Amino acid sequence: MTSDIRFPTSRELDGSDAMNPDPDYSAAYVVLRTDAGDGHEGHGFSFTIGRGNDVQVAAIDALRPYVVGRPLDELLGDLGAFSRSLVGDSQFRWLGPEKGIMHMAISAVVNAAWDLKAKRAGKPLWQLLADLTPEQIVDLVDFRYLGDALTRENALDILRRAEPTRAERAETLRRRGYPAYTTSPGWLGYDDDKLVRLCREAVAEGFTQIKLKVGADLADDIRRCRIARETVGPDIRIAVDANQRWDVDEAVEWMNRLAEFDPHWIEEPTSPDEVLGHAAIRRAIAPVKVATGEHVQNRIVFKQLLQAEAIDFVQIDACRVGGVNENIAILLLAAKFGIPVCPHAGGVGLCELVQHLSMFDYVAVSGRIDDRVIEYVDHLHEHFVDPVVIADGNYQAPSAPGFSSTMNPASIARFRYPDGEFWVADRAAQPHLVEVSA
Repeated sequence: MTSDIRFPTSRELDGSDAMNPDPDYSAAYVVLRTDAGDGHEGHGFSFTIGRGNDVQVAAIDALRPYVVGRPLDELLGDLGAFSRSLVGDSQFRWLGPEKGIMHMAISAVVNAAWDLKAKRAGKPLWQLLADLTPEQIVDLVDFRYLGDALTRENALDILRRAEPTRAERAETLRRRGYPAYTTSPGWLGYDDDKLVRLCREAVAEGFTQIKLKVGADLADDIRRCRIARETVGPDIRIAVDANQRWDVDEAVEWMNRLAEFDPHWIEEPTSPDEVLGHAAIRRAIAPVKVATGEHVQNRIVFKQLLQAEAIDFVQIDACRVGGVNENIAILLLAAKFGIPVCPHAGGVGLCELVQHLSMFDYVAVSGRIDDRVIEYVDHLHEHFVDPVVIADGNYQAPSAPGFSSTMNPASIARFRYPDGEFWVADRAAQPHLVEVSA
């Protein structure tokens, strides 16, 4: 079953940035149902920002013949093979390959399958993954195109080094949680008073890093960065995010002007496909660091960013690449190159999902938690059955079985587009709108 779910976040400018001034956070949502009789379902989604979510739903629907009717134990017993069967379809690859709408659709279905597997195992996804043997983990990874940077043997070495101390780190994770930073104060559409209020709240809530959106107007950015720095003081890290707004030279010039505010990193300073441009920016603006990843389309581009020494932080996205399997490949690449992973989570449900991947990375892959933070935004968590829990600026380790991806049925009914209760009432309240019919 698929659904087009849209939330009207543009009304309050939540999520607004230099490239996306009016996003309506949305999910192209899929549910996998079985005839196993145990009541479990697999839930997954692709994140979009409104228009085009219907196209993303259609892409997920196109995968139906590859999933419906498959033996359940066969599918869940080899999710590496299942992922490769979707990614490797020759006609879908012609639409990419391994990028864009079809790859995000594959991510939604693959993630739903992992949610189903974790629920049937009675474990949160991070624990399910961390309990696998090194050999089982590498069997999930497609090493095609990675051999010049990461081989199966490299991956096994990384995983085996972490294996003896997994239990200790899992216990630490359950006790302390995983560090978070918040973007909630920094949306570009917020006025200065709201920026100050939310910065103060973030510090009071235990966050040691905040993030501000930049890139639309330099004078505004200087003013907002100054306000934020004066509000939080010198000890709270401030990251900035341009959302791909700049050319290379422009990024260097802009960041030189913002350097006085001691930015921890600049995120997406230019196109995510601009591997050499990222490298040039990183060299030019040091010691300010460079982070990128939320729009990087596959493990191959991540590999090149790492090989080119173009980034200081890898920002995985739970719904952008081909789901859990490809994100495991990216985590292994980051561990091989010694680069911290600080996931993107600015969107509906992304906090819920990506926490599992970072926690798995800490327990079973990199074994590191220093200089690593997961993005947190304080929006829309109430729509999930198992929402994230933040305490003293840390994600608390999920304990409920699954991938934390299940939406509340009432939220689906209310915000399904265009026939959900909210959208029907919204149109009724705006009689001037013209309905267009075929």
